[in-house]
Amino acid sequence: MTLARAYREELLARGQQCEWFDLYRAGFDPVLCADEIGPRTALRPVAADVARAQADVVTADAMAVIYPLWWLAMPAMMKGYVDRVLARGFAYEVRDGVAQGLMNGKKLVLITLSAGSMATMVDNGKWAALELLQETHMFRSAGFDLLEHLHIGAVVPGYAAAQAEASVSKVRACVRKYFPAA
Repeated sequence: MTLARAYREELLARGQQCEWFDLYRAGFDPVLCADEIGPRTALRPVAADVARAQADVVTADAMAVIYPLWWLAMPAMMKGYVDRVLARGFAYEVRDGVAQGLMNGKKLVLITLSAGSMATMVDNGKWAALELLQETHMFRSAGFDLLEHLHIGAVVPGYAAAQAEASVSKVRACVRKYFPAA
């Protein structure tokens, strides 16, 4: 939460608007039900929590998605959000077997953190796998313009205060790089 707060504070300090959506505190239901897989119709409308989240995505110029990596993947809560909110027919459609993004023009910043250092993840190929699945398959194929994927690595028990402050500084620098003062 510290990194998310720092991101938000830096945006606000720059005069940018920022909506905060904490999936856990909002009670977002991450479970994709069978009836949500098919196309939406008058008889099968979008669930209220998904409709609210989709409305937020539509009105946003940019999104920051901040999460820890678990087994080199996003937590189930975040994956459920992607499955339900960035759904077919809203974030993308498939034509001739190829995903066509519908989020064109929307900017995205990913911020992930994990116990693994970036150097180790690059050396063992895990970073390439992460880029392919999360950056390319999930977000870019939906049409998002990925500005940056900032990874904070080596976050382990005993994470020193100096390391934490350096991580906060990286997050604030990321905001300053892409979002001018209003």
